[in-house]
Amino acid sequence: VQLVESGGGLVQAGGSLRLSCAASGSTFSINVMGWYRQAPGKKRELVAIITRSGGNTNYADSVKGRFTISRDNAKNTMYLQMNSLKPEDTAVYYCNAGVGVFHYWGLGTQVTVSS
Repeated sequence: VQLVESGGGLVQAGGSLRLSCAASGSTFSINVMGWYRQAPGKKRELVAIITRSGGNTNYADSVKGRFTISRDNAKNTMYLQMNSLKPEDTAVYYCNAGVGVFHYWGLGTQVTVSS
């Protein structure tokens, strides 16, 4: 499974961005997918996860009500709609896909929120 993130960039506080994660390879085997982020000097943290059907999602408390995770299995793509962005959302955002006991990662996309 290969994952490629896109959609990052520089945005002012209060603005919005939509991240995409395009999956290729054995996509039929992907189960749970998620977005993680890592800010400079900090550990990588979970932002949001979504089940294969898209019927169940979970969010970090820090993004609840502002971010929305979704996926389109027909397009092998996962999304993260980020609204009301804050400077503390600045980080590299990574896509993750679970296949059995294995996890695959993308290379990340930078999101920078200016105050």
